[in-house]
Amino acid sequence: MTATSATTLLAAETVGKPVVNITIFAIFIMITLAIVIRASGGNQSAAHYYTGGRAFTGRQNGIAISGDYLSAASFLGITGAIALQGYDGFLYSIGFLVAWLVALLLVAELLRNTGRYTMADVLSFRLRQGPVRTAAAISTLAVSFFYLLAQMAGAGGLVNLLLGIKGSTGQNLTIAVVGILMIVYVLVGGMKGTTWVQIVKAVLLVLGAALMTFWVLGKSGFDLSSILGDAAAASPKGDAVLEPGVKYGLSTLTKIDFISLAMALVLGTAGLPHVLMRFYTVPSAREARHSVVWAIGVIGVFYLFTLILGYGAMYLVGAKRINAAPGKANAAAPLLAYELGGTLLLGIVAAVAFATILAVVAGLTITASASFAHDVYNNVLKKGAADPDAEVRVARTTAVVIGVVAIMGGIFAKDQNVAFLVALAFAVAASANLPTILYSLFWKGFTTRGALWSIYGGLISSVLLIAFSPVVSGKVDAATGKSVSMITDKSIDFSWFPLENPGIVSIPLAFLLGWLGSVTSRESRNADKFAEMEVRALTGAGAEKALVH
Repeated sequence: MTATSATTLLAAETVGKPVVNITIFAIFIMITLAIVIRASGGNQSAAHYYTGGRAFTGRQNGIAISGDYLSAASFLGITGAIALQGYDGFLYSIGFLVAWLVALLLVAELLRNTGRYTMADVLSFRLRQGPVRTAAAISTLAVSFFYLLAQMAGAGGLVNLLLGIKGSTGQNLTIAVVGILMIVYVLVGGMKGTTWVQIVKAVLLVLGAALMTFWVLGKSGFDLSSILGDAAAASPKGDAVLEPGVKYGLSTLTKIDFISLAMALVLGTAGLPHVLMRFYTVPSAREARHSVVWAIGVIGVFYLFTLILGYGAMYLVGAKRINAAPGKANAAAPLLAYELGGTLLLGIVAAVAFATILAVVAGLTITASASFAHDVYNNVLKKGAADPDAEVRVARTTAVVIGVVAIMGGIFAKDQNVAFLVALAFAVAASANLPTILYSLFWKGFTTRGALWSIYGGLISSVLLIAFSPVVSGKVDAATGKSVSMITDKSIDFSWFPLENPGIVSIPLAFLLGWLGSVTSRESRNADKFAEMEVRALTGAGAEKALVH
């Protein structure tokens, strides 16, 4: 395939063979829908709808976790970031992988032993139920919203590339279709159906990435140095893409921004509600540990593939064509697939990536809807006495609302790099959730005031700093003179926070507020309740009885 023929991807090839792409796309949709429908039996109870009846093994859940975690950011965003920024783009892969060590060592087993369905079960175990559950639900919804933005943004550019759709209207319609499919998945399949879709999707994604990786390696005689050298020669940035500094080494400010990003990535995973909820789908703490070990293995292998795919796209596709495609950086992986295997491989890879997005957004939606139904409706409004059937109905209604909001947000953020958007979700999770989780599990003196100050302080500070950062307004590309913020009108600029990721400020602030709120609180510490929580978290004693609904 010549460079000239590859350049005509959107203008000619996709238009000439739309049936191939649409057929592959439809096959993947039908397969995943069939899985959801087949797994939908027994979803009437809360336990089945939220956790799939806790019937998954550690290996199954670990693969499903990797399917949930390897989102559009992992496949599309990181590949695109490496293709355009080289070494600095690969730092996303490193951060996302290292983050699992925090989840494994500090959170997975303890959370599984202490909670039932949601993160708030742990946070409210020895604190006042109403205010803590409400705060945790708000935080869960906020993190899920930011994460959903990333998936929707990836879906818009991806399907437009697959079907040859151009213009904002086509992208907006694509995002709406993704949202509708997401709602159907959650309403019909619940956690059980979503988990099986994530398992199948994880296997397909890793196999597809492996195929492309070895294909790229084969073009250079399986010589990694040759790939890196060719990529540097093809990049307008030259050998700089092989070293740190293209994005995060230009000034002191960008270096601080990198530290902020690193904090968000490494600490954010252990605070992501949809990842934490997966620990409840296994029957024991031992299986929860096995889940994380399997997840780390699958995720680690995949992130090694992204290094080859990113530099392969830099060499074989080029920055100019990537930036000109729908979705820009998010189109690097599909364009590389087209360069390697033509329309057929493009269709397969794009369809796998679309299945990736559907699986992740379904997991996010069920987590957010479960948090509202279980924490707010059942435990706050109904004081823990809600009818289980009514609780599930509320969860399903909430899923529809979340889907509509996600569609509107995805349309707003459709041109942003999905890896970057996910990093913002990680920052919010690390700020609002992780400090409170760690304090709840390990500090006897933690109080309700400390929990509320930590959650709301971390959430509000991270969201406000994002809103007034260059991410939303005021960032202009020096080369093109165009705005690269969410607000595309470059004359609108209300940013005053100089960093693109707020983690370096909001995460320490949340830890500080959690401590300050607790030491200034007059609330009596329940030593017996903390002792019970500690024993259950560390040994699992009494956990199984608590999990019976």
